[in-house]
Parts: sequence; structure tokens; C-alpha cells
Amino acid sequence: MKELLELFGFIALAQGIAGLLHEFTDLRWGLVQRIDFLDGYGLYASVALVVLSIALFAAAESRKSG
Repeated sequence: MKELLELFGFIALAQGIAGLLHEFTDLRWGLVQRIDFLDGYGLYASVALVVLSIALFAAAESRKSG
């Protein structure tokens, strides 16, 4: 379970950073800008993904391995 939380945390972090890079540098990578209902809210969604990844990493650290 700890590894799964870390994996989801890494994916959320990567997508959040990609979304932030898209907002500030117009780099076309990641899923946030490709989701239609997030049009205009990409920055907020990217920040939320980064915060979610921090929460997932904290939850993974609180779990015992094994």
C-alpha cells in the first residue's frame, strides 16, 4: 500500500509540475491542459495536484512498509 501511495503521489506531482510549466512557459506536456472542463482553471488544478501529491507522500510515510 505504501508503494501504491508513493506511485500515485509521484504521478500527481509530475502532472502538477507539467501543468504549472504549461501555464508559465506554454510547454505542451501533461494532462491538465487536455481536460476540457478544466479550461481556464489549469493553474488551480496544477496547484491542487501538487498539494495532493504532498498529502499522498505524507500518507505513504505514515504507513508501515510490508
